[in-house]
Amino acid sequence: MRYDPEIERLRAETNCAALLERSSPPWRLDRKESTKNCLKYRRGQGEILIVNHEGQGWWDPQSDAKGDVFALVQHLEPGLNFGEVRKVLRRFVGLGPTSSVSHFDERRSRGKSSPDRPLPERWARRPRLTVGSPVWWYLTDQRQLPASVLEKARAADVVREGPYGSAWFAHHDECRVTHIEIRGLDFKGSVKGGDKTLFRLPGGADPLRRVVLAEAPIDALSLAALENIQTDTLYAATGGGMGPRTIDAIQTIVARLAQIPGAIFCGATDANRAGDRYADKHRELAAAGGVAFERLRPSVEDGDWNDVLKIQQAQ
Repeated sequence: MRYDPEIERLRAETNCAALLERSSPPWRLDRKESTKNCLKYRRGQGEILIVNHEGQGWWDPQSDAKGDVFALVQHLEPGLNFGEVRKVLRRFVGLGPTSSVSHFDERRSRGKSSPDRPLPERWARRPRLTVGSPVWWYLTDQRQLPASVLEKARAADVVREGPYGSAWFAHHDECRVTHIEIRGLDFKGSVKGGDKTLFRLPGGADPLRRVVLAEAPIDALSLAALENIQTDTLYAATGGGMGPRTIDAIQTIVARLAQIPGAIFCGATDANRAGDRYADKHRELAAAGGVAFERLRPSVEDGDWNDVLKIQQAQ
């Protein structure tokens, strides 16, 4: 092939990780399984790509596919010819990845240097969710949550803006914040020192006649969006596993539902074996309290309610 200076420039000045992070849907860095020189990205149902050679190379651990950034574009979009690949790459010249392992290590060290404050105080110091902010963009663009649901969450003060464009989701007991989950474009975790109870987004009616219990706050908000926020429903999330305080909170809710004719408790956990186990536990708790139970299972196998929402929004 004849020497082409643009091809060499595109190969030298575009980064495979930057391209993956800005794809649609984007790939997410798996920080725990990445190293500085070997970045592991995930997307969708089991898709994995490894970026190496300081962003100049990549390979697929589940196949023989590998190569440079040109090959990456054609791997992601097989229908493109070489000229179309060039046009795609021109948009990424000079762009670097937004995340890296060292970037996260730096965030951790910053967090450890600040003195611990009580969790409710840390929550109160964070800004309210604001239209157009990086957190708003993450929730609406990357998570496809509609503005109507985010406004509801803002009014209920269950979502606030964390640092670095992360969204903070509060667990509450009867009177205070007990735990804060963190989700961002390339981060998943929680604020140190919390004690999980339940994330709660009330539909608005009182008394509530229906409780929908998901695993993650984003799934609870996604299901609220899919149902157009039923006013008689509490959309809640456990944050995954259920410890003693979470079970206590669920039992308290079930006891209240037992006093309301026609009330129902819905287990809305993920569509996988772990989600089914959580739903079985929800069923047991509902039965023990004498409340009707329904299993709401996402239609995407091995997926969650945010996956379902994204599919609906794309249609």
